[in-house]
This record gives sequence, structure tokens and C-alpha cells, in this order.
Amino acid sequence: MEIAELNRLLGNVDIYLLDQILKGRFSKEMRILDAGCGEGRNTVYFINQGYQIFGIDPNELAIQYCRYQAKSLQSEYDVHRFQVGRLEEIPFHAEAFDAVICSAVLHFAESVDNFWQMISEIHRVLKPGGIFWFRMCTGFGGILEQSKPLGKGKFLLPDGTERFVLSNEQLKELEQKGFRFLEATKTVFVLDQREMGVFLLEKI
Repeated sequence: MEIAELNRLLGNVDIYLLDQILKGRFSKEMRILDAGCGEGRNTVYFINQGYQIFGIDPNELAIQYCRYQAKSLQSEYDVHRFQVGRLEEIPFHAEAFDAVICSAVLHFAESVDNFWQMISEIHRVLKPGGIFWFRMCTGFGGILEQSKPLGKGKFLLPDGTERFVLSNEQLKELEQKGFRFLEATKTVFVLDQREMGVFLLEKI
């Protein structure tokens, strides 16, 4: 397959999400929510292949773009699956989804309480046995020694960004919030800049 053809199929998908796609983690019978979908870079493959992908984002222009993109990829796609919404108040009913994906969003939490508020909403909209894949800034590999604490779980990272950083304690607390880990946590350390973790959990 040529690169251009591959790009049309996958879009600009998160490589760590592609890993889960290649493992067969998702099926077309599943209702999947992209929580914080932005302009929909992680939805292209799912739309192209006829999956039931939904999305929320607080940016109205981003949602408009998602709807336009979905229609251009699949003319009969229900564009109202993409809704303006915040992770603190996900505009879908309880246990609506078989899977939630959330790429590089949760580290924009304003505080520890705000982080758990978003996690609670994600848990609410997942069915029992549903999977939760997410990627966010972490503080497991020494990056915090090079960072400035800002309070409430936020840090000024060496790359100049202010992010909420997931700690070991919060990682353990996820299991107390009704999740269990399906894979070992993976962390990528970008030397002297940031640290990003990839997580796969199941609602119990």
C-alpha cells in the first residue's frame, strides 16, 4: 500500500491508538467515544471502516470540522454523533459506550479534583466491561525533577508547557475508581522535555 493511500485510510491517527487497532481491540459492533476529539484525527480510520465512532469537544469549530470530515469520508454518516461537550459533563447517557478513547486531553485538567471529575464522567458513560484507552503527561521517570510545581497537580514542564501530570498515587487510585488495567503502563520519555504515558483499562 502506498503512503498516500495509507494516509487516506488512517488519517493522522495517534500511533499508540493504532497499536490497539492492530491488536483488534475494537469491533464494528462497539460504540466508541473519542473524548476530546479535536478536529477528529483519531476518527478517520473508524469512519472509513464503518465503525460506530462518536466524539465530543468543547471547541465548536472543531466539531464542525469533524462533521464535515465525517460526511466527506462517508456520505451517509450521522454527523450528529459529534457533539460540543466537555469531559466534565459528557452529553451522553450512562453506559452508552463500549469504549472511550482520550488522546492527550486529560493533562489539561485544572486540578486534581478536575481530573477525577473527568475520569468519573468517562466511567459513567462506559458499559461494564468497556475499555478506556488514554494518553497523557506522566511523572514516573524523573521529569518532575526538572519541572516547576504549580500546585493542584500541575507542573511547568521543561518544554515550557503547563500540564496536569499523572502521578503514581493517582495511577493506583484509578483501580479504586472502578477500573482494572488490561495492559502494563507504557511511558515515553522525551529527553529534557516531557513524559507521556499510554494506558488501557477496563471498567469493572
